[in-house]
Amino acid sequence: MNKIKLWAKAIRAPFFTASVISVILGGVIAWNITGEFHLLNFILTTIGVILVHAGTNLINDYFDHRSNLDEININHTPFSGGSRVIQENEITPNAMFIAGLGTFILAAIIGFYLNSVTSGNVILYIGITGFFIGYFYTAKPLKLGYTALGELITVIACGPLIVYGSYYVIAQIHAIQPMFASIPIGILVGLILYINEFPDHEADKKVGKKTLVVVLGKARAIKLFYFFMVFNYVWVIFGIILNLLPLYTIIILLTLPICFKAINVARNNYDKIKELLPANASTIGLHLLFGILFSIGFALDKIL
Repeated sequence: MNKIKLWAKAIRAPFFTASVISVILGGVIAWNITGEFHLLNFILTTIGVILVHAGTNLINDYFDHRSNLDEININHTPFSGGSRVIQENEITPNAMFIAGLGTFILAAIIGFYLNSVTSGNVILYIGITGFFIGYFYTAKPLKLGYTALGELITVIACGPLIVYGSYYVIAQIHAIQPMFASIPIGILVGLILYINEFPDHEADKKVGKKTLVVVLGKARAIKLFYFFMVFNYVWVIFGIILNLLPLYTIIILLTLPICFKAINVARNNYDKIKELLPANASTIGLHLLFGILFSIGFALDKIL
């Protein structure tokens, strides 16, 4: 049991909601459009996505250790700074790396199967892109997460890639709705990463990790947080007006109090560590509730 808890900590299991919500949304949209729902494919997709997410976290921790980033980060929080299992000598770096590759291999097996039972090679291309992003997010020579593109790449991976892939596994027809709906979900995951980068600012800067928070500086970077938090709601309303999203997805407006709480806390504490934590937690909670309500909106449109 202790080993299970340790590896759950290493793969940062509580954060899997960032990817699972996207799978749920894609599956519900497929049912909304086609009226069909393949439970086995949905379950396998969920497992595959979780494995890629876990592998990405393990590989990222390994290479953040190699770059000395996590070692010098004295401002790590429950939401940022990695799992710390290497720094606390609970799991060796090599074990983390091997486990990361192992989860990628298991995910690839699932991916090849799903690709074989769907038309075209859509799942194959999406899967290859997902593995590429997951591995090279912190691995040389690309180290994508060490550039100002890291946040955008996260948005693409957890938004369009997962939502559309999960949709296509079930629907097997192309459509614009899942791609359009994936944008706010992807942005919210990006915002989780983004607000978590504020406590990591000093450590990131020391090792040359050029996140947007480092490039812009905290005072300017926090304005982007406000903008995109509000942008998600504007995007959904815009989609409803264009008839790209069901009217029932307006239910996401129920999450506005959480959004405003996160913005208010961030505005007053963006340059602090402990005081910012409620904003980190609220952003995670916002993504979870927004994603659930967004999916419910599509389900209500089909039922009613």
